[in-house]
Amino acid sequence: MRETLVLNASFEPLSTVSLRRAVVLVMRDKAVVEQAHSGLLVRAAQVELPVPQVIRLRRYVRVPFRQRAPWSRRGVLVRDRHRCAYCGRRATTVDHIVPRSHGGGDTWLNTVAACAADNHRKAARTPGQAGMKLLVKPFEPTPADALLLALGLTEGESLPEWLTLPATA
Repeated sequence: MRETLVLNASFEPLSTVSLRRAVVLVMRDKAVVEQAHSGLLVRAAQVELPVPQVIRLRRYVRVPFRQRAPWSRRGVLVRDRHRCAYCGRRATTVDHIVPRSHGGGDTWLNTVAACAADNHRKAARTPGQAGMKLLVKPFEPTPADALLLALGLTEGESLPEWLTLPATA
């Protein structure tokens, strides 16, 4: 399912939502489409709408400042681009570097994406105990990085210039 970037009325990135949620926000006149996927349309009986890639809320929403991106299994898979940290194949699970049974927690720096075979082979051991090496080092994404990763973009890629420029008052 496609992800759509949601901007505040002031053009600040807020979050990503599903295509369905983005269409509902636009149809209810709560948001406007700022950038759409070229050539793709959502059609209904009475309406034809471009598939939104970026939407902007019509009214400003006050949100508390976040210095850290919240941890989630989905976030780890997206951060690691669904690639196993041990072998590089497609990852479908999240592995704890220090297993939870040994006191390891659900944190950005203690979890990596892993294929089911490597996750099972490592079991409740550290990579060193299992004789496995990490191909990539886990990192903690900033909230802005997390949004770009969720959209499958790298810094500034395929987003319009006006999104990366500071707003003028």
